[in-house]
Amino acid sequence: MATGQGEHGFPAARAPERLLVALAALGTIAALFLARSQDDSRLTSWRWAFAGADPIRLYALVVAGIVVAYVVARWLLPGRRPAAVLFVSAYAIATLFWGEPEVIVDASRYFTQAKHLEVFGLRHFLAEWGRGIPAWTDLPLVPLLYGLIFTLFGESRVYIQAFTTLLFASSVVLTYRIGRTLWDEEVGFLAGALLLGIPYLLTQVPSILVDVPSMFFLTLAIFAVIHASRHPGRWTIAAASLAAFLALFSKYSTWLMLTVLPVIAVVHRRGRAKRALHTGSAIALVSGSLAAAVMLSSHRAYSEQIALLWTYQVPGLRRWGESFPSTFLFQVHPFLTVAALLSIWVAFRRRDPSYAIVVWPVMLLLALRVERIRYWVPAFPMLALLGAYGLQAIRTRETRTFIATCAVASSLVVALHGYLPFLERSSAANLMRAGEYLDSIEEERVEVFTLSGQDPEVNPAVSVPILDLFTSKKLTYAYGGSPPSSRAEVEKSPLRFTWEYGNPGYYAAGGAGGDAAVVVISDQVGQPLPEPVEDRLRNHRRVRVFAADEGVFRYRTLVEVYRRPFQTTQTVSLRSQGD
Repeated sequence: MATGQGEHGFPAARAPERLLVALAALGTIAALFLARSQDDSRLTSWRWAFAGADPIRLYALVVAGIVVAYVVARWLLPGRRPAAVLFVSAYAIATLFWGEPEVIVDASRYFTQAKHLEVFGLRHFLAEWGRGIPAWTDLPLVPLLYGLIFTLFGESRVYIQAFTTLLFASSVVLTYRIGRTLWDEEVGFLAGALLLGIPYLLTQVPSILVDVPSMFFLTLAIFAVIHASRHPGRWTIAAASLAAFLALFSKYSTWLMLTVLPVIAVVHRRGRAKRALHTGSAIALVSGSLAAAVMLSSHRAYSEQIALLWTYQVPGLRRWGESFPSTFLFQVHPFLTVAALLSIWVAFRRRDPSYAIVVWPVMLLLALRVERIRYWVPAFPMLALLGAYGLQAIRTRETRTFIATCAVASSLVVALHGYLPFLERSSAANLMRAGEYLDSIEEERVEVFTLSGQDPEVNPAVSVPILDLFTSKKLTYAYGGSPPSSRAEVEKSPLRFTWEYGNPGYYAAGGAGGDAAVVVISDQVGQPLPEPVEDRLRNHRRVRVFAADEGVFRYRTLVEVYRRPFQTTQTVSLRSQGD
């Protein structure tokens, strides 16, 4: 039949709709490319990632992606086991980004805290976190998990990446489960798929940061409380309480979004108000008691952190912000943004109380004008749910599925063709390449020196833990950095924590020996060496220079490796390699 539909595939009568979606997907990327100068993202701005890019090649890749999206939507999705399809797809896609360097210097903090646990043990970590172990404004859960991974499997970045990718793929499945529980199978599946339509998020999965783990724990808490509200019982309440407790100690920004938990109780009180009240109260009591016990054990550390957040972090968000158009048009696929806006009309038309659950975290961040995309990461599953719900305004299921797959395919093109190559060309990649080279030489110990430029913004000492992440060699380092001349600038800097860096005891310089390799980290090759460094290098020769530079970020990490005896000097430039 002309308007019929087989077991798979789209009705022939819907061809104009599919063509319109395909043209919109291509036109969206073309418009973003032409307007790329308006993207003020601090990490993966289109004006940097696509500077000098060939638009024809980009559009051709998007067209190919749309074709693949059509085939996948028509023949493969959602499959008989939608949760498994989402999990495997998310995990496989995230592994494509495992080769990127650690570009965000915050990774230094989390690695340092995790290594404290690995070196000194769990008891030391629990006793010294926030005291001997500098915690800045970090909560202990995620560094603790990273430290346990190092202890059990070895100090290798790949184990952390496997873990964070597992949490990311699990977040996709949890997003699906929330959508299915609140509405139906289709909304859940489309929400899980749309979470892959955020190209910025894909670049964050392999990093040793806390954003993706925090997203998982928040999403887990929301799902667990929804489940306990619908199926109250001893074990569901216990599971929901534990999930809420874990989310509380993953990242401070999740505290704001955890205010959605009472909203869940209110939504589920209809017809069973007493039971919903008892369930919500029990979850709040158990999780609150656990959190209070932990915070009282280190009350001074937590009180200092909260004071720092209030006096430094909150005002700083106004200075370090990224505009909402940058976040929701360039870093999030516009199809998802438009669909999320449509969800308001769908919810109003249906008078749907469940909508309040998923819109609450997003509305809070919008109302408070949180214009920093990293703080949005834990709320991205809720944004994806809003998008899937908003797609219900489209009458045909086949068109809704095609819109979602086009968003995912286009986002993959942007992330793989633009963001990933740009990050791989960054000077942060020098630390990764240098670490790989150090693992190939025979010296077991490596002595590290860092050089500061004139009035530096970042303490170069934070590069040492990141280098350590990429090598199995024993590093020794004596901190000797000089802060900028203006203390007021340090107080307001988004990288203030780097100047409060404390040299961990496991980098103590004793026993490096004259035969150790030497690494010099600076912001320019050929920078004059201080006399103590020159003396240390008297019997060494420079054998490798890692000097990739993306030409964008003001803080650069250029690495020179010295060995004894002399080997041929070689300059490694990722930019020239890529060409």
